[in-house]
Amino acid sequence: MTANLLDFDLEALAAFCEQLGEKRFRATQLFRWIHQKGATDFSQMTDLAKSLRDKLPASAHIPKPVPISTHVSSDGTIKWLFDVGGGDAVETVFIPEDDRGTLCISSQAGCAVGCRFCSTGHQGFSRNLSTAEIVAQLWFAEHDLRARFAGTNTGRAKSNDLGTKSNDTRVISNVVFMGMGEPLQNYAAVLPALRIMLDDHAYGLSRRRVTVSTSGVVPLMDKLGADCPVALAVSLHAPTDALRDQLVPLNRKYPLSELLAAARRYLAHAPRDFITFEYCMLKGVNDQLEHAQQLVRLIQDPVRGVACKFNLIPFNPFPESGLHCSDRETVLVFAKILSDAGIVTTVRKTRGDDINAACGQLAGDVVDRTHVMQRMQRQRSVMPSPVASAANLALES
Repeated sequence: MTANLLDFDLEALAAFCEQLGEKRFRATQLFRWIHQKGATDFSQMTDLAKSLRDKLPASAHIPKPVPISTHVSSDGTIKWLFDVGGGDAVETVFIPEDDRGTLCISSQAGCAVGCRFCSTGHQGFSRNLSTAEIVAQLWFAEHDLRARFAGTNTGRAKSNDLGTKSNDTRVISNVVFMGMGEPLQNYAAVLPALRIMLDDHAYGLSRRRVTVSTSGVVPLMDKLGADCPVALAVSLHAPTDALRDQLVPLNRKYPLSELLAAARRYLAHAPRDFITFEYCMLKGVNDQLEHAQQLVRLIQDPVRGVACKFNLIPFNPFPESGLHCSDRETVLVFAKILSDAGIVTTVRKTRGDDINAACGQLAGDVVDRTHVMQRMQRQRSVMPSPVASAANLALES
């Protein structure tokens, strides 16, 4: 079986070349052809030694991902659905802005965390993606968008914003692991994918512009800080353990005290001097004045607090959730309470919701091996309104 070269970071590719009897510097040349030029045909890699070009077809391949479908939003957002085999498909989203181009990628087929407000979580979990399947999303999007935007400035981050030369042709300046899956529960594949994205011989992305979003896998937050610290976003969504237990089930294993302690430890390694907390605004559940005041006390606690910014995310409804989006006025009042307390707070602009590409809407197609829908139905039969119950507990605390 031949090796998929999208699985290899530069160090692994160098070891692979040595196994073929080639010098390690050949790996750098090969790496550039794959990631910077988007080449899949070894015969076209003209500066490689002919001996290596002759060996590669029998020992390696670079599969070109082909999307099952492509949807373009009225706001320019693009969503691709990629078949990853076994009945599973994952979604990838590109969000163009004036000063950046952001790619939202998936790390798992489905998700096992089961957050109440996330469409992916309601689909259940099938499997982890390989490093190649993660990197392929960036590989395809970057080269597809270059062709799509050739000769225009549409969707392309400005050169000075990228910190690159004026003739830089990259379209994607930012990558966020905010698609399908919990990235830290697929750490073995995510780590080499991060190293590929950051490598100057591949995509050369800044650590500040690559963000891993986690629902709070505390031990692996520490490991990421030691191995490959990039920007970190933590899915918080509640100010108390009682409420967060219902919205983010992982909180039962790693409660807020442990999560905030891990966030403080991460700051010692992080490329930014703050952690981003994501907070999905759910009508009547976690959006009341008391919740905002509880957040202020939590974040500014002299022992448990952490330097952070808040990203308030309008909920994107889907039928199975039974939840609703907070009114805009409620969101703005909530944001003002945080801002007035000195906490940097932004309200995320919804992008791509007309093609179901907005935050929390990515679902793809997943062969659920966790039977999540049956479990959720059983839970509802025992506790008809678990979120409402948790909200009452939070307001009473």
